[in-house]
Amino acid sequence: MGMSKDRIKFNVGGRIFETTATTLANAGRDSFFGALFDDEWNLSPQDSIHFVDRNSDCFAVLLDLLRTGDLNVPANIPERLLHREASFYGLLDHVRTAKWGPFDGNRLRLSDSVKGIAPGDGTAIRAGPDGGCCVAHGSVVHVFDWMLEEHSPINLDYQRVNDVGWIDSDNIVLSACERLGRGEGGMGLFSSSSGDLRYKFQVCHENQVKSYTAGALSFSPDYEIFASCKGRSNEYGIGVWDQITGKQTDFFYESPGWSLGDADKLQWLNGKNCLLVATLFPRKDNCYISLLDFRDKNMVWSWSDIGSPMAIDEKRVRDAIAMEDSNSICVVNEFEDLGFIDLRMYGGSVRWSSRSKLMKSKMPDEPCYPKLALHEGQLFSSMNDSISVFCGPDWVLTSRLRRSYGGSICDFSIGGDRLFALHSEENVFDVWETPPCPII
Repeated sequence: MGMSKDRIKFNVGGRIFETTATTLANAGRDSFFGALFDDEWNLSPQDSIHFVDRNSDCFAVLLDLLRTGDLNVPANIPERLLHREASFYGLLDHVRTAKWGPFDGNRLRLSDSVKGIAPGDGTAIRAGPDGGCCVAHGSVVHVFDWMLEEHSPINLDYQRVNDVGWIDSDNIVLSACERLGRGEGGMGLFSSSSGDLRYKFQVCHENQVKSYTAGALSFSPDYEIFASCKGRSNEYGIGVWDQITGKQTDFFYESPGWSLGDADKLQWLNGKNCLLVATLFPRKDNCYISLLDFRDKNMVWSWSDIGSPMAIDEKRVRDAIAMEDSNSICVVNEFEDLGFIDLRMYGGSVRWSSRSKLMKSKMPDEPCYPKLALHEGQLFSSMNDSISVFCGPDWVLTSRLRRSYGGSICDFSIGGDRLFALHSEENVFDVWETPPCPII
């Protein structure tokens, strides 16, 4: 890249700054500073002082960030002011990168706790692709950007939200319960910034549009949306929609003696080109886990605890997640004991690994069922008011995240280099970040 070494001066709010083209080029072509260069990365014009009517203190911080890669914010500069100025210059990604490093569950530190205004327990929390999140409480979804500023909420007018997911940083999909006599329910695509409904996803059965209850959601890289569906007639199963057009493209109907429409969890598996569908206790008396291949409408693998001895409740599966690298499914019971099912064996048994027997005497009065997540080779499991991190081929417990305020964790989500944990007893969620590596 042939960059000019000429110096350049700025007058920012009456304060003079001098830097080089090399430093400004670190901001990238799409930034405010990138517009000062021609196609060959030479300054244009070269002999002038560029006046910018913005905050000079923030400009000094951002210029130092471009020089050193380090973010040093004086105490007299509010964080939101710096973020606003960084947005103007197109440097928000630079600020985010400097604020926290690549995600590592063993190095996470509590960054913030955000208290909401919605009463009652939360339904779900979902991390956004840009470091923000959304929280479902009853019929309302509260949306936060990466600066944790709340946008206009999404309100379904007393229609309970079952699940929520991000299409991208601008669009959110909600699944909701059907309201009898109203013909409402199903799924909708909403703006994350305004909360406006953009379109509804319909289910067609025998060439007729049906009202339905949508449950668990999942997304594929091919711009497909999957949702568990329950209708009044025969529309029990997994629906598929095109993310771009919003049109239904497929439907996998539930077979007798199995459970798909009541699924607690869906997970798309890129390597196998299949969808994991898990219906778990206590939604059903028994647990059903299956892999669906939509190319030929085939259930290629399944497991259930039907017929298994249930003398002790601790062996009930509370959550499940597929681990493609090891050809297995990880499950967890209410005491955070991990179990593994071999995907190479049809209907095999669970190989339980007891890790938390000492925690049985510490169960709270109203515990939340544990949840699982897999992120960049690390396994996460929530239990009461903490989240455990497991690593390595044998999934050894390596660290535990705990925050006492707010009670048990009812849900957590990882995305945008952050972990969000939603508490049940208080309407509060925690934000965990990995601190940046020291610059040597």
